[in-house]
Amino acid sequence: MQEISQLLDAMKASPYEEVIVRAPHTGQVHFTAPAVGSKVSGASGEWKELPGTPIATLIRENNPKIIAAPQTGELRHVHIELDGKFVEAGTVLAEIRHFLSREEVISRLLRHALSLFNAPERAKYFFTPIVDAKVKSSGCRSVTVQHGMELFIMSRMKREMPVYYTGPTGIIYSVYFSHNENVDAGSPLIGVCPADQVAGVEDMVLRVQTEWKERE
Repeated sequence: MQEISQLLDAMKASPYEEVIVRAPHTGQVHFTAPAVGSKVSGASGEWKELPGTPIATLIRENNPKIIAAPQTGELRHVHIELDGKFVEAGTVLAEIRHFLSREEVISRLLRHALSLFNAPERAKYFFTPIVDAKVKSSGCRSVTVQHGMELFIMSRMKREMPVYYTGPTGIIYSVYFSHNENVDAGSPLIGVCPADQVAGVEDMVLRVQTEWKERE
């Protein structure tokens, strides 16, 4: 856990991430962003259906597309020298400094502390019926997994296949997928914690909850 403690100290020293706003395709850019230093908001709503603060409009073949802030934070820089010019896909338009929330810090630390089991293919994943019933009745941390255990059903192209867990024995501490949503290959499905490390992980979570200062 020493490595995790060092990672937390590093995040406390730099409690933010720089988010780059790029042009999604070619077109003529016109900036609509607020003044540099202003707070901007990312997408919101239960399904992220409400767009964030407008940063620019990109026009291609007379079709305008609003480029919105992908994350909440402080607008640090706008490449205003590009205003009215034709830009290529991937051109940097602005930079946002996003200050990490308590929940984001905990999520990042857990991804380092836990043993992650990743999706082998892009598909929809479901726990097997027995495991699913236990998770719904008692929570994911009531489930202990072992190497070779049939744990998931992978649904892809109207076919269902069993997926067997590979990794250390432990409890399912975190679940990273949702039913009926596709998971990209290589993305984590669950995070597993050996029984003798649970107390250390929970101490780390408590430390973040008590020490981390949220930035408005």
